[in-house]
Amino acid sequence: MSDEANRAAFLEIKGRMIENTGKLKQVQNQMRNKEGEKKRAYLTLEELRLLPDNTNTYKSIGRTFVLEPKSALVNEQEQKYKDSEAAIAALQASKEYLEKQKAEVENNLTELLQQDPGLAQQIMSMTVM
Repeated sequence: MSDEANRAAFLEIKGRMIENTGKLKQVQNQMRNKEGEKKRAYLTLEELRLLPDNTNTYKSIGRTFVLEPKSALVNEQEQKYKDSEAAIAALQASKEYLEKQKAEVENNLTELLQQDPGLAQQIMSMTVM
């Protein structure tokens, strides 16, 4: 390949790498958020289960607290827990896919640099400046 074609290929690979890395970070942040939601739901469920069934329980809605039966709050927290688990599983699959894509892009970059050592030197001279 010519120098110009190699340079264009490098820029394309670099763009894909940046895009992929951004998506991967976004998925990791979403997973962290869902893990927090799951833990909150679990801890709330544990505390609700310790209460006697006739205990008055309240649900926070904005700055207001509304009287709710304990069973409704337990069901709500169980649903939040299940939803968080499902979302985490989906995000994990997405993360694995993005990691495979990232590895593929890295291999493409390595191949390109091995094909044209001059390109590697040009890239290094650009980044040093």
